[in-house]
Amino acid sequence: MSAMSEARKQENAPTLGTEERTLLQPKPQRPWPKTRKNVTGCLGFVKRQLFQIGDDWYFLFILGVLMALISFALDFTVVKLLRAHRWLFEQMESSTLLQYISWTVYPIAMTTFSTGFSQCVSPQSGGVLFSVEVMSSHFAVRNYWRGFFAATCGAFMFRLLAVFNSEQETIIALFKTKFRVDFPFDLPETLIFIILGIICGILSCIYLCCQRSMVAYIRRNAFILKLVAAEKAVYSGLVTLLLASITFPDSLGQFMACRLTMKELLSSLFDHRSWAVLSQNATLNIQARVDPDNLWIEWCHPSFTFFGTLLFFLFMKFWMLILATTIPMPAGYFMPVLIYGAVIGRLVGEIMVIIFPNGIKSEGVLNPIVPGGYALAGAAAFSGAVTHTLSTALLVFELTGQLAHFLPVLLAVLVANAIAQKFQPSFYDGTIIVKKLPYLPRIRSSMPGSYDVTVEEFMNTNITCLNKNFGYTDILRLVTSRSDDVYPVVENAESMVLVGSIQRNEVVKLLQAHREEEFQKDNTHQKEVSISIWEKCHIDPVTFQLSPSTSLHQAHKLFDLLVLQHMFVTSAGKVVGFVTRNELKKVIEDLANDRIPVKQ
Repeated sequence: MSAMSEARKQENAPTLGTEERTLLQPKPQRPWPKTRKNVTGCLGFVKRQLFQIGDDWYFLFILGVLMALISFALDFTVVKLLRAHRWLFEQMESSTLLQYISWTVYPIAMTTFSTGFSQCVSPQSGGVLFSVEVMSSHFAVRNYWRGFFAATCGAFMFRLLAVFNSEQETIIALFKTKFRVDFPFDLPETLIFIILGIICGILSCIYLCCQRSMVAYIRRNAFILKLVAAEKAVYSGLVTLLLASITFPDSLGQFMACRLTMKELLSSLFDHRSWAVLSQNATLNIQARVDPDNLWIEWCHPSFTFFGTLLFFLFMKFWMLILATTIPMPAGYFMPVLIYGAVIGRLVGEIMVIIFPNGIKSEGVLNPIVPGGYALAGAAAFSGAVTHTLSTALLVFELTGQLAHFLPVLLAVLVANAIAQKFQPSFYDGTIIVKKLPYLPRIRSSMPGSYDVTVEEFMNTNITCLNKNFGYTDILRLVTSRSDDVYPVVENAESMVLVGSIQRNEVVKLLQAHREEEFQKDNTHQKEVSISIWEKCHIDPVTFQLSPSTSLHQAHKLFDLLVLQHMFVTSAGKVVGFVTRNELKKVIEDLANDRIPVKQ
């Protein structure tokens, strides 16, 4: 009976086709097995070699390419907008009134739109404060190659996009120069470059002081403060109207080369030829349109020599740049400062040409003065002094592709930075100070008494600790009496041995949870429930501690390097106080004002 049933099952079973039998095979046959094996081995070898370089290099490559695309898109858009502005102005040449309207209304519309848009999408204050707090003067060495790799990829892609867009025939520097490479400057000129650095350093100190005073005045003036708070776009429009009216080419703008864009301004200032020589062999008339092959003519007014235009530019742009920094919208202020320094250098270079028309004689050979080299040094020195950076020297070399003036440019930048850092904070630090954002000032070398100051002399001893055995009432009393963000946790009130720290929000959550439990119990009001912080709260271990004998410099270095907000001070394991950035800031300010801190 069983044999007949088995035979009946085999007759009724479905017959598998070729495709079904192939799918059921454990290892189906695939074509070219040897070729596939070789390709897989090659790919594995390439993967292993690339991972030896770093497992995040491709993300850095993508980051560099994305930044290049964004930068090129912004640069392309800005160029098109500037050309449209100039074209609109030139089309209205039959009417001065229409030219003035086109010259002023166009930037006002752009500025008000940018201000309104940035106001709508502006981040919350917490994000801004966090971004300021995480900025540090220290950078891990292991991250340098990542930055260089991403920057190289971005720079190469940016220049490649310019070639694809038919802006350039090949990859070249942004600002082409024709400085002499064999003998770009003579040794006696080194002293002039140092003097140029001194001039840039002094002017940068005056500029930073005035800029900070202007921002502070606006924050104190009730009318302007109310206008900026309520109608940011209106304030931006009014400032833009004033600046655009001053730079109108038929008014004061004709003495400041205001028809040139920023790129054209730098190209004209970096010109290796002397304007004094060119102006003697040219007819200086006001052109209806800008000549791209002779941009220097924009600096030479028929009734105003180029020395007058350069001096007038420096005077007017000084306060105009300061006023522009008060506009409440995101903008780039580095390029205007770079141009301002280039004008200073160009003026010094042209004066050198007047003093030495035939050049400086060295070993029987006359070496002509190159005013563009002085403009290069002035741009790097002034921008570096304003921002307290030395990398501006490298920046101008990359912009021009010239290393012939490496030594004089570096000397000018060093001298200007030494003067600026001695007397004034940088542009960014000054803005942070005026707006009262979190800021940790550096300890200047002019404070010799700072080496004798210890943590014991400026720490805050008004500290309240949480005991691990505290009950609900004790915790509630402490939280309501103090508003600290972090509370130290000790083993007990007698030993005061530091166990860790706990955030205020954790304690508040604990109290709220306990209160909810009380409502769920009918007899909770008759007895107090003991709360164990160790069991119900997350206690953070205290990794970094200060000793009362720790020096001010060591504490400052820890706060700056690790971006800390507070540190507890312990003596033999016992909590004796704490130090925050406020205490550090106060003691540094006291030392700057010759006030010696007193032991608390």
